[in-house]
Amino acid sequence: KQAMFVRKSWDGKKMKPLRPNLLAELKNSVKLKNDIDFATENTRTPSRLLEEATENVIWHTRESNKSSAEVKLRHSAAKSSLFKQRYSPRLASGDIPGAKKRLQLNSMFANNWVLLSSLLEDIALIFNAVRDKGKGKKCLSPLETSESDSSDEEDHERLHTPKRQTKFTPPKFSKNQSMGTLSKPSTPKTPRNATPRIRSRNQTVQKPVNVLEEARMRLHVSAVPEALPCREKEFQDICNFIESKLLDGTGGCMYISGVPGTGKTATVYEVIHYLQQAAENEEIPAFQFIEINGMKLTDPHQAYVLILKLLTGQKTTANHAAELLKKMFCTSGSKRKTLVLVVDELDLLWTRKQNVMYNLFDWPTQKNAKLIVLAIANTMDLPERIMMKRVASRLGLTRMSFQPYTYKQLQLIISSRINQLKAFEEDAVQFISRKVAALSGDARRCLDICRRSTEICELDSKRGVSGLVNMEHVMQAVDEIFLPHNQEQIFLKATIAEFHRLGLEEATIQQIFHQHTALCRIEGLPTPTVSDIMAISSRLSACKLLLAESHAKYLSMRIRLNVSQNDVMYALKQDPNAKNTKF
Repeated sequence: KQAMFVRKSWDGKKMKPLRPNLLAELKNSVKLKNDIDFATENTRTPSRLLEEATENVIWHTRESNKSSAEVKLRHSAAKSSLFKQRYSPRLASGDIPGAKKRLQLNSMFANNWVLLSSLLEDIALIFNAVRDKGKGKKCLSPLETSESDSSDEEDHERLHTPKRQTKFTPPKFSKNQSMGTLSKPSTPKTPRNATPRIRSRNQTVQKPVNVLEEARMRLHVSAVPEALPCREKEFQDICNFIESKLLDGTGGCMYISGVPGTGKTATVYEVIHYLQQAAENEEIPAFQFIEINGMKLTDPHQAYVLILKLLTGQKTTANHAAELLKKMFCTSGSKRKTLVLVVDELDLLWTRKQNVMYNLFDWPTQKNAKLIVLAIANTMDLPERIMMKRVASRLGLTRMSFQPYTYKQLQLIISSRINQLKAFEEDAVQFISRKVAALSGDARRCLDICRRSTEICELDSKRGVSGLVNMEHVMQAVDEIFLPHNQEQIFLKATIAEFHRLGLEEATIQQIFHQHTALCRIEGLPTPTVSDIMAISSRLSACKLLLAESHAKYLSMRIRLNVSQNDVMYALKQDPNAKNTKF
């Protein structure tokens, strides 16, 4: 390939060929100059190259700003004379309008982006060259030899040929690729034991070591007895009521009342178990059984939600659940099974409007309801005391009262639990039965005293004193359980005193707290705090001596007595610690 030297060949009129000697000298001078430039560029460090590139970008930015300003001035000069008169002073002073300033910034940023992209490409080429040099690749230098091959010249010319500036675009990564590695990540393996499980018990439950330990296990309240003694008549009445409704395909209500620990809930569950076995043998129509407990509900209206969830598995709000249940029980043509609903602790479903109780007692009266409600409470006269007339009338006249156990019945219950296990003396069992029957007739309290007596006897046996549970152990257990609580007694006194002051049978915790504080000061006892008063009310509510609202209301919670005021006054006057109390 021959190089054409235009400046030497042009004589002012036309191009003429050069002499061979002059042409050879020009070629040698050009070649030597290019080799020197290439060697100088290769000997420069990357830091020096970066500084030169930065200076180049700054110079290009200034030039672009000057060129853009000139373009703006030319464009403005081409406008009308009115526009020139209006804006020419501002242009001369350098005050450009806001829109033009934004246009100038946009153009400046676009030019800077192009320069920056070209700078990044040049830096990439420089570092590639330095890396190749570090790997051992030899760079050509005109100081080593005066002549080079034609292929080296072509590579050198290709390296210094100016390139077209292109917009730099960063590499695109897919969603599954990270910036560090472009390879497809591996799918994590599922662990072998993904679902957490409770560790299996290696050792079996230890059997009772002695007679006392076995008796203590049998006397626990949660232990299921083989039979339910002393409630045969109540069992038969409840069974006949439910069976007649199932055979007729109708609904109804039964109100079951009695003091705590008289076997109400246990008898109902025994009846349901008996009827379920009869339904499996096709002796009676099949039915569905669900139960709710007022103690387990945070709000009385949550009863609708729980009933609907147990029936259909659907969970919704209380109002919507009430509408769905009303449609279910009040709409004719339903081919579902009869539903037996047990409502335990009915007194805790009381509200001011009493709409929850009203609906539970009104739905069974519908023609095609197929709903049997068994309502269980601890107060015999609950319908007459707190229920409205429209609610009490729908409850009906089918009522059953569980009387407290007599001492003979309690003695029979203890004997059936022990089941010929020689652990108690006869006098000890008889004393426990008579003591509990005289106070409340609560079978749970009787079992607790017997169980505590066995624990005390076990402690004595470990000390070397062996034998059966005798009167000494029983007396110690009775003193622990029936130890009088002064603060609870004063709270009951304050409650009755506040009822007399207001003329009502209902008061708030805050009102009773003031009466309680005054009584403590009169009797010279320490004054309790608000937290102590709340704890006392909770304990008395658990014993069913009080009926309380939701504890979320705190001091505004209203309470009322679950027993008559005369019974409370009589019980407190019989106590020697409360003899001198005047109401």
